[in-house]
Amino acid sequence: MAKDGLTVIVTGSASGLGAASAAMLAKQGARLVVNYSSSQKEAEQTADVCRSAGAEVVVVQGDVSRDEDCKKIVAAAAPWGRLDALINNAGITKHMDHGNLDGLSAEEFQRIFAVNAIGPYQMIRAARALLEAGAEKSGRASSVVNVSSVAGVAGIGSSHAYVASKGALNSMTFSLARALAPAIRVNAVCPGYIDTPWFTKGRGAEAAKMVRDMVTEKSPLKIAASADDIAELVCFLASPASRTLTGEVMRIDAGAHLIW
Repeated sequence: MAKDGLTVIVTGSASGLGAASAAMLAKQGARLVVNYSSSQKEAEQTADVCRSAGAEVVVVQGDVSRDEDCKKIVAAAAPWGRLDALINNAGITKHMDHGNLDGLSAEEFQRIFAVNAIGPYQMIRAARALLEAGAEKSGRASSVVNVSSVAGVAGIGSSHAYVASKGALNSMTFSLARALAPAIRVNAVCPGYIDTPWFTKGRGAEAAKMVRDMVTEKSPLKIAASADDIAELVCFLASPASRTLTGEVMRIDAGAHLIW
């Protein structure tokens, strides 16, 4: 894509898919708000990568489960007077055996749901005015990209709370796409396995390798997606190239859903 000067917030962009999306957007000429909850060092590294591509970057700490933090994150973009895209990437989970219903406390379930489902809603609400300003100035709809998961489609994944939160995010993508049109488009991406440190931290290196090998062997395309693979779709949906798309929930899993 050509350089387009988009103004974009990417939540949870200290590492993994968020960092990859921010770096890709920076190379395309975007101005960026890089957000992190606790990983300041990694967020600054992401910002440095973006700046090296010539991007203007603001780094903001904030936990998207807190409404006041969502407003703070959005306020960082206010001096630019617009937002062209909001990428709701921040997410958490707890890895557990699905048969162990005692593996999650009520507090853990609520925390996962608060970050993964309520957080994107609060971010969209906080960013709505700037997204609408972006649409008015550009003459085209601004974009929200919700980073979901195949867990929310198929009921698989790291925990029941994660499944529930991503299923809620998918459903909310439909309702918000209706409510915010025509000024704002809302779409979701549902990755399968992504070969990033986030998965290794949750499962451990040995378990992560086993899953990576299994995905590579069994998926029809015989590949384990990288963060950059998924970021390509995220950045497409954030850009004017996808201007006719809204209310879409897109699986990107190397065809793994074909064998479920």
